[in-house]
Amino acid sequence: MVKLLSVGALLVAFSVPLLAAEVVYEDHDTMLMDHGDGHLMDMAGGMVMGQNATTLPGGCDSISETKEITVHAGHKYAEKFPGRMYAFDTQEFNFKPCTKLTVHFINEDHVRHQWMMHGLPKYLYPKGMFHLEASGPSKISGTLILPSGDKTYLVHCDIAQHMEKGMKAQLKVGKGDGDLPSIPGVTAFVVADDYKATLPELAVKAQIQAKADEAAAAKTAVVVKQAAADKLAGIAPAPTTPVAPQDDSFLSGTSIIGLALGVIIAPFLARKFKGMSVAEVVAYSFELLAQAITTIVKLLSGLISLIASKKTKILPNK
Repeated sequence: MVKLLSVGALLVAFSVPLLAAEVVYEDHDTMLMDHGDGHLMDMAGGMVMGQNATTLPGGCDSISETKEITVHAGHKYAEKFPGRMYAFDTQEFNFKPCTKLTVHFINEDHVRHQWMMHGLPKYLYPKGMFHLEASGPSKISGTLILPSGDKTYLVHCDIAQHMEKGMKAQLKVGKGDGDLPSIPGVTAFVVADDYKATLPELAVKAQIQAKADEAAAAKTAVVVKQAAADKLAGIAPAPTTPVAPQDDSFLSGTSIIGLALGVIIAPFLARKFKGMSVAEVVAYSFELLAQAITTIVKLLSGLISLIASKKTKILPNK
């Protein structure tokens, strides 16, 4: 008995420090490799896309201010939003235009999360986005310079269903240009979850839907059965909208006219182009085309002038 108590005491003594130990976050900032064009990546699941700490966006004469934020991502931050699974610890950000912003992203879950910002100018940020990504628990940082205009940008995690389950926010530059829908704790959900219905009510709705589906299937079966019976009886189906007959003849009227013109003009062209190289023929053809266009323009201009002069003619007084 004493031995068992001693073993139990030792287990408790060794387990307490383990339980009290802090979570160790892998730091990707020390492992990232620069692949150019603002793309940094390592072999441990960290990635930065759209890194820009030096180039000013159009409309920015200088950096207005330098800011740093720390964003936490994880399941526990969704607890205050019923029906959500993941979330950032902050759902709304606001900065001045032309701010140099460094984002320290901490993923507290044992899954992959992202902090992705959309709608940035594509001439400066590839695909118009700034992107931090890390497999947790870990942390990663990136820097961008915000554009000059007032605009509201979507920030979210693009891992499948993470945004739909709550991991999204909005970032306003200047005054922004409105609020985005379905931002947890900020704006109303486009499709709101309903937790008021009881199980009996849901069962009744399911029965009604099942009966409606059965009725639709029965109606379709009747139509198919009738069509099969009509086919066996030799009854033709109801006439459809008549289709205009197509001219399947090899030579149409337009083709005949084109061939006739070709036969008439061919001898003239043969004499005209005799002794010319291909380049000379092409150049001469373009010259003829330009002359024809010029002639047509002159004729149209003369016709318009003639019509205008008749309209403005002053009649003699009676």
